[in-house]
Amino acid sequence: MDATMVPRGALILLEGVDRCGKSTQAKLLANALGGVLQNFPDRTTSIGSTINAYLSNTCEMNDRAIHLLFSANRWEAADRLRENLAQGRHVIMDRYSYSGVAFTAAKNQPGLNLEWCMQPEVGLPKPDVVIFLNISIEDAAKRSAYGEERYEKREFQERVYENFHRIMATEKWHLVDATKSIEEIHTTIKQIATDTIARVATLPVEDIAAFKQ
Repeated sequence: MDATMVPRGALILLEGVDRCGKSTQAKLLANALGGVLQNFPDRTTSIGSTINAYLSNTCEMNDRAIHLLFSANRWEAADRLRENLAQGRHVIMDRYSYSGVAFTAAKNQPGLNLEWCMQPEVGLPKPDVVIFLNISIEDAAKRSAYGEERYEKREFQERVYENFHRIMATEKWHLVDATKSIEEIHTTIKQIATDTIARVATLPVEDIAAFKQ
């Protein structure tokens, strides 16, 4: 690598069921790395405001339509993600494409299988590492504010959890015990992130991977 070139940033994704502690850990990691925190859905955009209304149970929407809106919300951030990485900034994502797939497929509607749900994600930047905060739905349901949003129902979350593990069977993810203390979890995640940063630093910017068919 040319010594004058800035090493590209790492795209780091935290995934998990609702109330597993992702948002807390994503913020801690972004602060520790001096990185960019990107939440999905991004509720600050016009598409995000519609998604927020849906999640808050203030509007209803066709299952396919809302799935495509979630995907569009990720697509409208795609150029910004690539730009940050190209400029050497690490991006820490709180949820991303895998959540979109796992949650929609958990609705058990005809045709809404994992394969169909993944199609709109093809071409989006693919994370350099996925860190899954592993917790039982029973334990997650005991945490504060559980049940406030549309998808926070135990039976539904069980199906989401199963879908994550189906996806995980074909991907290489890091599983982190989300029942440990905030500090212990952060230490583990930071080490995984540090290893990932070292690995991708030698890669050219144009090697940022994308989801494929």
